Amino acid sequence: MTEETPWQQALRYANRANPYPFYEELRKTPVSRQPDGTYVVSTYREIVSLLHDPRISSDPRKRSALAPAPEPAEGSAQPGAEPIRETVISLEPNIILCDPPEHDRDRHLMMPHFAGPPHSPHLISDLEPEIRRITGGLLDDMRGKTRIDAVDEFAYPLPVTVICKVLGVPVEDESRFHHWIETALDALDFGPEAASEEMRSRLAGGRRAVQDFERFAEELLDRYAEQPGPGMLSAMVNEDGSQGRMSKGVLASNALLLIFAGHETTVNLIAHSVLTLLRHPDALEKLRRRPELIVPGVEELLRFESSVQFWHTRSAQDDIDIAGTTVPKGAPVFLVYGSANRDPERFTDPDRVDLERPDNQHLGFSQGIHFCFGAPLARLEVQVAVSEFFRRVENPRLVEDPPPYRHNQIFRGPRHLLVDIDGIRD
Repeated sequence: MTEETPWQQALRYANRANPYPFYEELRKTPVSRQPDGTYVVSTYREIVSLLHDPRISSDPRKRSALAPAPEPAEGSAQPGAEPIRETVISLEPNIILCDPPEHDRDRHLMMPHFAGPPHSPHLISDLEPEIRRITGGLLDDMRGKTRIDAVDEFAYPLPVTVICKVLGVPVEDESRFHHWIETALDALDFGPEAASEEMRSRLAGGRRAVQDFERFAEELLDRYAEQPGPGMLSAMVNEDGSQGRMSKGVLASNALLLIFAGHETTVNLIAHSVLTLLRHPDALEKLRRRPELIVPGVEELLRFESSVQFWHTRSAQDDIDIAGTTVPKGAPVFLVYGSANRDPERFTDPDRVDLERPDNQHLGFSQGIHFCFGAPLARLEVQVAVSEFFRRVENPRLVEDPPPYRHNQIFRGPRHLLVDIDGIRD
């Protein structure tokens, strides 16, 4: 059996709680070709360069026609030697899975309804009272408890309630799409365990879940087409701007993206922020003394534990020479944000939590044309959630460290985070 590469080891579930030693090994070769033909980019400077390089496509349809064959395995079956061809989601493209000019047109249509300026400059800031109300209610519900699950009882319900309000998704449908999202995410695997019977079964289940989720989104959009209502999805369906409306399929695909991305990454960021501060009591004490540090602190927490560890749909549309390696035209390219955010060539003492870290240009929200346009909302939610959690929760202590992690490698986060507490302050 051929020895696994650092990237393959990082993708194993056993290493989900701490992939960073494998990222450190990866960075010794900033651009490394994997047995499946993928080029993994792990260093900050090279990733930023590619995020701004028009020769890198985000559209998986372009990769499938051009991708080179993987290296043949030597001897017995080589882990991860099959090219990455299968995916859970096979819908029409959304804004993170397409290139200009398609990307630019669709993002332009969506931005005014979500990101605010210049059309609605106070859209996000006006949500702060509601975010504080929801946060306070979740903490109130913990009164009388001595042990809580900071994921199920706090990190998950806050952002999902907020995104339902923003999008106009009935909150009573949450349990349905939560199941579909979890099933789809658990079906993704890009490592040596992907070929197992268990993962192939999960892949089939994930595809069914996405189909159910797509039908749900289409039905919701159809209802808003007949009778407009509150929220972004209704506004998108009934958009009559100079560039017209999106097609129904593209609308549904972007609706799924918004429902998913609008809470999934924020769940992981809140959970990891609580976990990180409990692991670093000096940083937590500093935050308690100086609550205003929550603003730069959230940036540091996002750098330290990236909610999106890497992205998997990019490909080279021409031969690209970078860091002494030629990435050939058509090759799949994985950009490992979680590694770049711990790159010592960019961040001094990167394994230390520094709530006042200067020049913290992390890649937690990516860069370039695909920079996360939900970043302002995510920042506000996490700033409120983390501040209030540590202001009101008395003497929180980790029950299990590391906590159990979810299977997904891209959207890495704790499945549960058990915390013993002495009570909840007013």
